[in-house]
Amino acid sequence: MSFEKVYVLDTNILLEDATNIFKLSDEKKNLIVLPETVLDEIDSKKGGFDEINFQAREFARILENSKIIDTKKEENFKIVRLEIHSQKEAIIDIISCEEYAINTKNVALNIINDRKILEVGLFAKRHYDENSTFLSLDIMARTRAVSLDINTDSLIGSNQEEFNYEFIKTVEIKFEDTEHLDNTLITDLDSEYAPHNFNYCFKVKSSDQVILATVQNKRVVLLDEGEMRNQIITPLNKEQLFFSCGILSHFYNVLIVEAKAGSGKTLLALSGALKLIRQKNYQRVIYIRNSVESLDKGEDVGYLPGYEEKFRIYNHPLMDSLDYIVRTEHKRRQANKKNAENIQELDDQEVTQRIEQMIQNYGIETMWVGEMRGRTLSNAFVIIDEAQNMSNKTMQMVLSRVDNTCKVVILGSNKQIDNFYVNKHTNALTTLLKSTKNENSLVNIFAIKLQKVLRGPITEWAEQIFTSKNR
Repeated sequence: MSFEKVYVLDTNILLEDATNIFKLSDEKKNLIVLPETVLDEIDSKKGGFDEINFQAREFARILENSKIIDTKKEENFKIVRLEIHSQKEAIIDIISCEEYAINTKNVALNIINDRKILEVGLFAKRHYDENSTFLSLDIMARTRAVSLDINTDSLIGSNQEEFNYEFIKTVEIKFEDTEHLDNTLITDLDSEYAPHNFNYCFKVKSSDQVILATVQNKRVVLLDEGEMRNQIITPLNKEQLFFSCGILSHFYNVLIVEAKAGSGKTLLALSGALKLIRQKNYQRVIYIRNSVESLDKGEDVGYLPGYEEKFRIYNHPLMDSLDYIVRTEHKRRQANKKNAENIQELDDQEVTQRIEQMIQNYGIETMWVGEMRGRTLSNAFVIIDEAQNMSNKTMQMVLSRVDNTCKVVILGSNKQIDNFYVNKHTNALTTLLKSTKNENSLVNIFAIKLQKVLRGPITEWAEQIFTSKNR
């Protein structure tokens, strides 16, 4: 049996999405090679509540629909060929080795497993007539493969175009256009308008005047800056003004935000949520954050829901933002009093009490993706944080829990990917951002990049030196 391509898979390819095996098989045109170590690692992930655990169980279900069609030995390796028969089909060679070359003394388990997988990759290169390729989401594994002269690639090729859409566009207009600017068709002002041009800075010709507006149903809607600033956290630049407009506007029901660290994304999302709840638009705030951290191979630390200790660490961004909001609101109220010069700072105990009261008053809840299956979220302002660490399957599952009485704000930064099982090409944030290039009749999407660091000079300095292309 001949195949167009042979793919040797790393574990992360299947834990990102178990159905990748069918996508790569392409209706049995390509052969899938699975080192036995990959099966061992997937088997170790079957228990648990994270998305990778679900994908491990899903892959086990896929294998249940297989049958052995051939076995043979070559060199020191045994090859068991399986044919999967389900709604989709695939041919898989599972390769094991009697004795691997790697010396396991004083070597970490993850490195041992990677080396075993690559030994199978070297054997596949010798054994198959077809040009085999090792697929992995792990840059270290791919780099090691290259050093061994193994053809390698990511799940999505490294030559993918960088995402660079203009969510904020500057267009020059004539002074006479300003009189009837509101509700004007955007195509009358910008012949090159594209669906992802959500925000406009209209620069009036021969003037320093700049008018900010969004586009809704292809018509210009002028920003009411007074309304945007009338909330606990005041927008400090045009990016934040546009973001606040997207939050407070009843037109948009899905917001996608790519933002640098310290750009105020979580603060503004929470501030807008609190305002909308005070206005009776929603009943509660739901904060969702993936529980994958910078741990080797995505090892989970277990989970407990809500504010219990194991899960508390994942809610630090939320709690820090509530702390800041409580202190800011207190300072503002004190400043409005006659004796503004005698502003009293809140002590930590009082801040904690006010945060707890705010959580109760505004129905602020936290959820972990592992506890969301089968649930329905209603009448809620939903904040999904750290979207860059979510796989497409995770985000699909989370968004499928949300009904039409909710507003969703999705936050993330592709410069802060901690999840071993995704990269900047395959994560949910990138997928959602790229979806904005096409018109969508199902939901009203808004997207923006927050690139101005406002947390302070240290954060901005760190962003500059560690992301510099010239370093």
